[in-house]
Amino acid sequence: RDARINLERLGPTYIKAGQMMSVRPDVLPKAALDELAVLQDSVKPFDTAVAVSMIEKELGGPLGQFFTEISEEPVAAASLAQVYKATLLNGDTVAVKVQRPSVLSLVSKDLYVLRRAAEVYQGLMDRFAPQQKTNYVALLNEWAIGFYTELDFTNEAANQIKLRTLLAENDVSGVYIPEVYEEFCTRKLLVTEWIDGCKLSDCPPDQIKEFIAVGQECFLTQLLQVGFFHADPHPGNIMRMNDQTKGKIALIDFGLVASLQQEDMDQIVNAIIHLANKDYTALVDDFISLGILPPDCDRPKVIPLMDKALSPYVKGGGAKKYEEELKRMYGMDGSAQGSVGGFQAMTQDALTVLNDIPFTIPPYFALIARAVVTLEGVALQGDPNYGLIMEAYPFVARKLLRDDRPEIQQALQDVLYSNGGDLSTARLSTLLNGALGVVAKSKGGVFVDFDSIPEDGVALDIALKYLLSPGSRSLRNLLVDELENVSDLLLRQAMRKAFGALTTNIPRPPFIGSFLPKFETVPGPVLLPTASGQPVPAFKTPQEVLEAVAPKLSREEELYALSIVDLAKGTLGDDAGVVISGDAVLEPRAAARLVLAVLSTGRAPALDQLPPQVVELVKQVLTALNGGQTERSSTADSANRDEALRAISNLEGAERDVLATEAQELLERIWNKCLTRLAPMAGVAPPPPTAARPATEQRQPSSGKAVEFRSGSSIMKTSAAQTVGKSTHVREKILVGTK
Repeated sequence: RDARINLERLGPTYIKAGQMMSVRPDVLPKAALDELAVLQDSVKPFDTAVAVSMIEKELGGPLGQFFTEISEEPVAAASLAQVYKATLLNGDTVAVKVQRPSVLSLVSKDLYVLRRAAEVYQGLMDRFAPQQKTNYVALLNEWAIGFYTELDFTNEAANQIKLRTLLAENDVSGVYIPEVYEEFCTRKLLVTEWIDGCKLSDCPPDQIKEFIAVGQECFLTQLLQVGFFHADPHPGNIMRMNDQTKGKIALIDFGLVASLQQEDMDQIVNAIIHLANKDYTALVDDFISLGILPPDCDRPKVIPLMDKALSPYVKGGGAKKYEEELKRMYGMDGSAQGSVGGFQAMTQDALTVLNDIPFTIPPYFALIARAVVTLEGVALQGDPNYGLIMEAYPFVARKLLRDDRPEIQQALQDVLYSNGGDLSTARLSTLLNGALGVVAKSKGGVFVDFDSIPEDGVALDIALKYLLSPGSRSLRNLLVDELENVSDLLLRQAMRKAFGALTTNIPRPPFIGSFLPKFETVPGPVLLPTASGQPVPAFKTPQEVLEAVAPKLSREEELYALSIVDLAKGTLGDDAGVVISGDAVLEPRAAARLVLAVLSTGRAPALDQLPPQVVELVKQVLTALNGGQTERSSTADSANRDEALRAISNLEGAERDVLATEAQELLERIWNKCLTRLAPMAGVAPPPPTAARPATEQRQPSSGKAVEFRSGSSIMKTSAAQTVGKSTHVREKILVGTK
């Protein structure tokens, strides 16, 4: 209590520091937290008569000219202002925030003292640790600018209006920002909509845990999506609303906000992904881009120290758990020998950081750190094991799948393409699961394991709906080239197999057949399609036309085709593998069995648009062609196929439209590729390239093997290798490793 009273006496600057500490149950005991919580909104108020006089001066008239009633005492009092409940002439209930008298001079004196202290500390660091490049004076200046900005309530009104608009534009639900009555706002007076509710910290832990998830989504949207965030989210500024038709929680007090540039938001997204995946090698690059580390830093020294410093934080639980984890890492088991040895090792690492790693804390990190520390402290009250990095991962996963800017698509590529060139279906599945809130964790349950899939992953129908939603447009942009090249590869293989079967089975006349030229080598008139729609006549052999439209597969492409066929067989059954491999001409019964099996489920796409009699007739014909044979697939294969068909049949109208649009674009791309190959033979210009989607830097040829997809609770589960080779546009080849 004495400490809290002394902080109040010292003034607004120190009250702010007390507010930050009041939400850290991992740092202070409960008795201290309860006492410091008074500083959030129950600081000793100034006299109401002074407040009324200031209101009338700011508005330019008596209270009765603007309000029908106003509370006799303030309902809340904080470091810079106090709040009254009032009713406007139109009947609206409002909160009237009045600035404390002489607060500007008090803040200026505090900041002057802190500035001089920062200069002294900066001098000490420059003298004894010159390799450290952090500008502590600039850090204080950044914080001071925010402090001074808080003293102008017209800025706070503008901030509140701006963030209210931004959150509405980004469809953030569950969080309400009160309306501002601009006509009554001045530099020292702020009038906003009154919110009935209670402080978040006054709620039971289970409610705090529920509401902090809503607040966290809102904060991450501010920090990583719009680049304009509330920098002081302590419990006094987060309220549980009594009327939850507008939102579950309300944010108030927008005096301290901060902005981020787009490139900084992108780098923070990358850093969260790499930190969640414990990819410290890539995290070094992120820190260099953020200006925390210099480009020539000593990576062999930095990476192990990153692991020791950041891994305990990612595990969550705040300062107490961090301390426990550090002691475990350094072998400080409670014994005298362990304590001495662990302390020596920790001291050596600390000296290495100070002497050998010239890190810098950018000034804009001051407000980000304040906001994160405060929000994390509130969350720890509801969940003692809360960890911001892991909790933020689903939001970041959704952002990667949604945003189609080149920088985000590049980050998405870095996640999905392991080893610099291989498309990992395991990572694709993990990312989809993560975006939907199901995170695959590594052994020990701490970090995200991108190369494994949670056993309780989302069902295929849910994943397909999300994949076809606006939230996955970035992923669809990235995968469209993959689908085009895979389809082209399989089509070329099927065409060549069908052509081979046709030429082999053409009857030849007896006796003289061996003297006649082969069918495929006999030239003849042929009409070649062109981009203009006007066919061009040519005199070519069937073999020449085939080689032009369906070039022979390279060895690598043949291996890749085999992996795709293996994937189809392992997932949908042998008959599906026969059809996809292009062998349906040689084994028509396999195609008949597959179509019959699909029709028998009653879930075939567009099946409901056909008359039942037609469907039944087709089934009878296929049964006859099949010769009574049963489908060559296991129960698991049938379940996989049924799950896929069910997922497609459960699509809504808008989702079906997206699927149809994507399929139509895929067909156009393949046709465009065929026309491009035939153009030299037809003697015409090739068609213009298909309108490109937002593209990322071209990757190198990839290698890998297709994987097995299983049905059940999780989508695209892998049981073997987990990569599918990525093709390049220039060579139109898909390079893969050996099977």
